[in-house]
Amino acid sequence: MAQPRTKAPSLATMLPMWLDFLLAQRGLSSNTVEAYGQDLESFFLYRQELAQGADPQSLRDPDEQEIFLYLAWLRARQNTGRTLARRLSALRAFFAFAVDEGRLKKNPAELLENPKLPQHLPEVLTRDEMETLLAKPDLRDKCGKRDRCMLELLYAAGLRVSELCAMCVPDLDLQRGLVRVFGKGSKERLVPLHDQMQQMLAQYLASCRASFTPTGNQLFVNRSGRGLTRQYVWKMVKKYALEAGIRRAISPHTFRHSFATHLLEGGADLRAVQMLLGHADISATEIYTHVQAERLRGIHHQFHPRSRQ
Repeated sequence: MAQPRTKAPSLATMLPMWLDFLLAQRGLSSNTVEAYGQDLESFFLYRQELAQGADPQSLRDPDEQEIFLYLAWLRARQNTGRTLARRLSALRAFFAFAVDEGRLKKNPAELLENPKLPQHLPEVLTRDEMETLLAKPDLRDKCGKRDRCMLELLYAAGLRVSELCAMCVPDLDLQRGLVRVFGKGSKERLVPLHDQMQQMLAQYLASCRASFTPTGNQLFVNRSGRGLTRQYVWKMVKKYALEAGIRRAISPHTFRHSFATHLLEGGADLRAVQMLLGHADISATEIYTHVQAERLRGIHHQFHPRSRQ
């Protein structure tokens, strides 16, 4: 007697499997995996509304038309084009996983184009603004010395704020002038440090860090000796920016943008900047060439006699 065929699992039940795959095998960060999960939950919420109380298992597998209608559903709820693009990207990756697992025959989102997004150039400090901001911490105070060292390191190595907060003392190799950085997905890269940064870190380690009585290996700690949070670094940057007279909205990531832009302005190779930033795709680094072009256009407009007329 033939055994009854088992029903294929619903796509929703495959979501935890996919998230575990991203975390364990793709090496993505927990924050990134959580964001992917939220994007897919939005899609399954839409499918539940379609089912109108019926068993979601009774829904047929999604096709391109359904994905298109889902994007229209998101747009009707005032989601931005950036949100639509991110959720479509998440669906495309999830369906590819379902195809690899034999749950779907083809990826229904594979041929759909991402919404066109306006290009927002990152905020960048000028060299004079950077110099003014870096000089603001009070070096007569141990917190000021620590803050100055943190700001200098953000700019010297083009760090993300999460990379700065997670940095430990063993990650420094001051003899060779290198710092080991663990980026997104725990990807490791080595970034060289200029001589002034090496000396500043050596002085911080020798005479300042111990005064905080650290409880662990974190390079930068608070008054209780524990590692600093990203929120503290954000507040610190905003504080010193205001003291420096910078009224634009800047963040710790502005230091990373400025690092890349200033390197390119100095003649650095785009591929070298890509490696220093830890970008997997050079298209993510190319945005800084647009920043550079916009700044040159502004200088031309300001100083060329015909432009002024």
